[in-house]
Amino acid sequence: MALTGRTALLAALGTLVVGLLLPSWAGIGLVTGTVLLAAVIDLVLAAPVRSLELGRGGDTTVRLGEPASVELTVTNPSGRPLRTRIRDAWAPSAWRPGTAEAASRHTLHVPAGERRRAVTVLTPTRRGDHHARRVTVRSLGPLGLAGRQGSHHLPWTVRALPPFNSRKHLPSRLARLRELDGRTSVLTRGQGTEFDSLREYLPGDDVRSIDWRASARRNTVAVRTWRPERDRHILVVLDTGRTSAGRVGDAPRLDAALDAALLLTALATRAGDRVDLLAHDARKRAAVAGSSPSEILPAFTHAMASLQPALHETDMRSLVSTALKMAPHRSLIVLLTGLDTAPVEDGLRPLLPLLTKRHEVVLASVADPHLDALAAGRGTLEAVYGAAAAEQTRADRRATADLLSRHGVTVLDASPTQLAPALADTYLALKAAGRL
Repeated sequence: MALTGRTALLAALGTLVVGLLLPSWAGIGLVTGTVLLAAVIDLVLAAPVRSLELGRGGDTTVRLGEPASVELTVTNPSGRPLRTRIRDAWAPSAWRPGTAEAASRHTLHVPAGERRRAVTVLTPTRRGDHHARRVTVRSLGPLGLAGRQGSHHLPWTVRALPPFNSRKHLPSRLARLRELDGRTSVLTRGQGTEFDSLREYLPGDDVRSIDWRASARRNTVAVRTWRPERDRHILVVLDTGRTSAGRVGDAPRLDAALDAALLLTALATRAGDRVDLLAHDARKRAAVAGSSPSEILPAFTHAMASLQPALHETDMRSLVSTALKMAPHRSLIVLLTGLDTAPVEDGLRPLLPLLTKRHEVVLASVADPHLDALAAGRGTLEAVYGAAAAEQTRADRRATADLLSRHGVTVLDASPTQLAPALADTYLALKAAGRL
């Protein structure tokens, strides 16, 4: 703890008095008094702390898992040089475990009337907003024996966005999209809804695509090629209720759902479709609608950044009602939720006719790959019980998926790493089949 001027002065004077009054202790008293006097002088020569001018700059957003740099500017308006140790405090979730102590502390020398900068590197471990706390400054004297200390409140916020790990799958899906859209040498053979061009018949083409009038004019068999319609509407619905809080591996199911939603959004936007977002549990948590193509992905990532699972059941009636208001015309509704039997049976199934009557509905759920390992367990009584429980869980999920399929819902049940590409492939398959 740094000494104050009054405490150091009184301690030095007291030691000198004791040393003079007690000759046997005079040697020790004079030495101690000299040290304390030196500390007092050091304290007097230390630059003041409260008059310092502090400022911030740097990153305000960062992808989760990537570093963010925040600059701290220290201006010394006094006539004495500032020799300082600074602690730039942030919430624990702004650092990787074990790195906060080293990353938050800086040593600076700021001459009188000048300024210097210190850079704090943050590595957030959670999505959302991370706020700066107090900046503690310790100003030391020339000898480093004593100093002044004070704190400054200097607000700054860094928002950790979803990491979008599935963007590595985007180039391959865009190539397939170009094939569907007729922009490469590979022509689409599937039925779409918008006529593209005529070409010569090839073995394997659908005979229903033959244009007989054009064939008569050309003296060769000509077929129509189709491309999916553009400007279709897609509504991505994130269930942020209790089931989204279940952890698969090191992350909650919601994180995998966010990643899948971002890949689908990036792909659909490049396809010329309009994409909106709804996050809902007991109430609406976030909504993004009507954004321009260049703003959709940034708007989605910022809206998703602060989403956290709610530890209560989702109000499916309210969710479906809100989704229908956001999608008044025929749309593709992608519902990212769980396949647990009870919530689907009691909450979602009675409302499915409202969705499937007008819209194409896809339900995507995050599966736990650990169930497969458990189901294969044998050899011990505990492993057999675990295998039975895992197999029962998988059977329940299959039964729930079959129930939804009978109601006209396309169901995906994939692991966290496979959910995003599987959802993108389903979107492309629907486009190729002309169902969008």
